Amino acid sequence: MTVISRMAEQGHPQVSHFYDRATGLRAIIAVHSNALGPGVGGVRIRDYDDEAAALTDVLRLSEAMSYKAACAGLNCGGAKAVVLGPFPSDRRAGMHALGRAVDSLGGRYVATEDMGMTESDIAWLNEVTPHAVGRSLADGGSGDPSPHTADGVIVGMRAALQAARMGDDVRGLKVAVQGCGHVGLAVIERLLAGGAEVLASDIRADAAARAEQAGARVVDNDVILTQAVDVISPCGIGAILDQRTIAALRCRVVAGAANNQLATERDGIRLNERGIVYAPDFVINAGGLINVSDELDPNGYDAARVARRIAAIETTLTQLFAEAVAQNSTTDMAAVAMARSRIGANH
Repeated sequence: MTVISRMAEQGHPQVSHFYDRATGLRAIIAVHSNALGPGVGGVRIRDYDDEAAALTDVLRLSEAMSYKAACAGLNCGGAKAVVLGPFPSDRRAGMHALGRAVDSLGGRYVATEDMGMTESDIAWLNEVTPHAVGRSLADGGSGDPSPHTADGVIVGMRAALQAARMGDDVRGLKVAVQGCGHVGLAVIERLLAGGAEVLASDIRADAAARAEQAGARVVDNDVILTQAVDVISPCGIGAILDQRTIAALRCRVVAGAANNQLATERDGIRLNERGIVYAPDFVINAGGLINVSDELDPNGYDAARVARRIAAIETTLTQLFAEAVAQNSTTDMAAVAMARSRIGANH
């Protein structure tokens, strides 16, 4: 299938490839929707197997960003950038090259943090383009989005527990968290503070060590999804829920921060058939987007408004769980329908 065919299939009006000769930067930016506003999405820096893998990732991620913004009730669309690693050795020069690529889209894409990015990187992007958010608090921005994403995961987990008829409190529950990066570690800390027993894993020894130091029991990453727990919380890479892993799950709820957790659409059905409550990833992990996109408000960033919108994730998920039952559908299908309805109404 050609790139244009894939764009047409998934609804992308624009996918741009960039190469900067001076730094060696290689990037792809995909705009999925501007119906609700500028396409806001993180920059992901990753060592992809090849360009085709990077394209697949950016198409899926940008589509999910459109749905995430719509379900969160934000006035922004969906877009994403991926940088094919390794990143240029001159970090600032590489960010300037990326910033010029972002700026060339004239505001259709607003960059923010994702895998491999920091607040300092956003500051370097802002040296060449205004179309980047996620600046540090000291620079008048919204700061690190990770804690806000974790807050959304926790309130969303409460909704999922209620849908599974397990109450709304994590106290005394056993939760397995896969991925102990910035967001995963923040989720672990909040679960432990709430009285949960936490198992954790990560492919990186340093990240796993931080989780252990926080109070989690670390297990091997290859077996984390097979642990007998109440909740599985994927907080690392996507596409981890497939026919093989879903068959091996021993939990009642899946609720985590990772993007694109389902490998295929069929996997949502597989979870439903097993009676496992799945919190659609692009709904439960919207806290970070809610936080950074608030910088675009004409009146400036408002922490209280952000907190209210993140708290509303629980209400949105409760509604989605009820709609899925009423429609004899899966939760991810109900979430996509909600998002497409709002996007379509504003096209």
